[in-house]
Amino acid sequence: MRVRALFGSVVFLTSFLSAFSQMTPASNQNHLMPVPATVRYQSGRMPLDSTFSVASDAKPDPRLNAAVQRMVRRLQGRTTITIPTDLKSDTASKLIIHLKAPSPALPKFGQDESYTLEISPTQAVLSANETFGAIRGLETFLQLVDSDQGGYFVPTVSIQDSPRFPWRGLLVDVGRHYEPIEILKRTLDGMAAVKMNVLHWHLTEDQGFRVESKKFPKLTEMGSDGLFYTQEQVKDIIAYAAERGIRVMPEFDMPAHTTSWFVAYPEFASAPGPYQIERGWGVFDPTFNPIDERAYKFLDEFLGEMAKLFSDDYIHIGGDESTGRQWDNNPAIQEFKKKRNLKDNAEIQTYFNQRIQKILEKHGKKMVGWDEILNPELPKDVVVESWRGDKALGAGAKQGFQGILAAPFYIDLIRPTSTHYLGDPLPANTDLTPEQQKLVLGGEACMWSEHVTPESIESRIWPRLAAVAERLWSPRDVRDVDDMYRRMDRVSVQLEELGITHESQTARMLRRMVQGRDIGPLLIFASTVQPATADQRNNLQHPTQLVPYTHLADAVVPDPPTGRQLQALVDKLIADPARKAGAAELTAIFSHWKSSVPAVTSAANQYPVLAEVLPRVQEFDQLAQMGLDAVNFVQNRSTPPAGWLPANLTAIDQMGKTRGLVRFVVLDPLHKLVQFAANAPATPPPAPEPE
Repeated sequence: MRVRALFGSVVFLTSFLSAFSQMTPASNQNHLMPVPATVRYQSGRMPLDSTFSVASDAKPDPRLNAAVQRMVRRLQGRTTITIPTDLKSDTASKLIIHLKAPSPALPKFGQDESYTLEISPTQAVLSANETFGAIRGLETFLQLVDSDQGGYFVPTVSIQDSPRFPWRGLLVDVGRHYEPIEILKRTLDGMAAVKMNVLHWHLTEDQGFRVESKKFPKLTEMGSDGLFYTQEQVKDIIAYAAERGIRVMPEFDMPAHTTSWFVAYPEFASAPGPYQIERGWGVFDPTFNPIDERAYKFLDEFLGEMAKLFSDDYIHIGGDESTGRQWDNNPAIQEFKKKRNLKDNAEIQTYFNQRIQKILEKHGKKMVGWDEILNPELPKDVVVESWRGDKALGAGAKQGFQGILAAPFYIDLIRPTSTHYLGDPLPANTDLTPEQQKLVLGGEACMWSEHVTPESIESRIWPRLAAVAERLWSPRDVRDVDDMYRRMDRVSVQLEELGITHESQTARMLRRMVQGRDIGPLLIFASTVQPATADQRNNLQHPTQLVPYTHLADAVVPDPPTGRQLQALVDKLIADPARKAGAAELTAIFSHWKSSVPAVTSAANQYPVLAEVLPRVQEFDQLAQMGLDAVNFVQNRSTPPAGWLPANLTAIDQMGKTRGLVRFVVLDPLHKLVQFAANAPATPPPAPEPE
């Protein structure tokens, strides 16, 4: 019974994907993500077989050797071809690497990542000025690998490539939920695969202090719940990242988001303690005392220690979301404010930031901070990271500050990948002058961790981070959303080679929920929903750091492909004058939905973890019937009974609400299909539920 049910679900998924693949032109060429700056395909191919090997005429470079070995291992895994993993010097090898000079020992901002790749029917030649460019080119070569009945091959192609922006980062928040070293390493592997080059390591928060200080051991002894990174582990991550051409920039958030600091050192806060680790989410009042010289001495010693530990030129000091309440209620701070003629708390924070900037400068570091640090009195080598939009980014550039954009790239918010993809640090309609545009360094995706644990974080980062990576690497005019999704789906599977669990997480968690029983029908239902947004989850569940994140909402993925695949089939049917194209596939899909409902209902009744989605399952059954009826009316050119259209549109509108912490992703195409079946004028689907 279990095997049969699982087989049924596989047949469903196979027919679904087969139908979708027929709607998109087959291509053995453009699978690349990010799209290179310039790429020209020819008609030939270079076969990949047991004669394949890699050679270089460069001076020995352990990082290049390691990158080649990683590439060959992944190539072997795809092809089962036995390939030498050592880097040869034989000019007859199938892949030749020309390297002008090794990169510096550690990656630096502005490093040369350019490369060219020329593939003929007999040989591929990868040329780069520095090691990190060659590493980027190896990832491109690996993405080019394809196969057909003739075997494995790479297409003949000429590529000249370099990144659009020099700063292409991912913030990983380990303060709210700690993430183990092995997840950080897999994340770095994935970042290298899509050519990102900055890990922004958010190490301190109200909920936890995550990095060892040998000078101030109480910071982790009292503020981390025992979950922190030793200095040896930090060095290991920095070295691991550097081998892949990725910088590691730490963030020590201040003057706010600092509760965990004050658990150990309450004397540096602006209000008396005691303090305890914050378990909830939100913006809290604890703030460094900006007039206490002891606090600056403490921060000088701490940041000096961290400056020696972290090799990157930049340290992020946060600087965001200071409520100012502790400052308002502290008579000494108010007196200081009056004497200094500081008009508001923003000017108090500017004073604090100036002091911290001098400390960082003393230790050879440049300061990065969120929007709130922006002030013309700061030195112009300070980098402003904009979480409040491109207007704030532009305001900084107009004042002469370098900036990086984060606002459109908050991947923790569970928004469509297309939303992130169409964000841009420098959109076509920018009002910045050419000189001001040079100050925009790039952007960072942000994985804030209120609602992710080690089990779910990879499914929230991947594969959507690949879309942000493309926005920051590829030319501005690479903006075809449908093609982005096509290529991202392929890259998503390739990322599994690195051990990343985003593709397997849903099935693994569902098996646990139903104690190892058949999950085939449950997978079908799960493919039609995505998690609630971060704000919706906060409002519906009020979770804390201590809440288990083991709901269906934690098992399903953001922006699953089902919605856009269903939309493509509906569009195909509507465009066909004969009203046949796509009809059989749609009927099969809705029939599988319908047939899965009894098993999913039974599971929701039997296993308490699924009880909260039972109302959503009942709606799923209604959607399946709605789809079957609509296709039937379209095919038979019959008119639905009176009241059918308004009843279904009202139902779809109601189903747009978040229930059981999940949201349907199939409502827009069903809305369109129902209208078409009733021969009604097309109207926009209901607006998404407010976050």
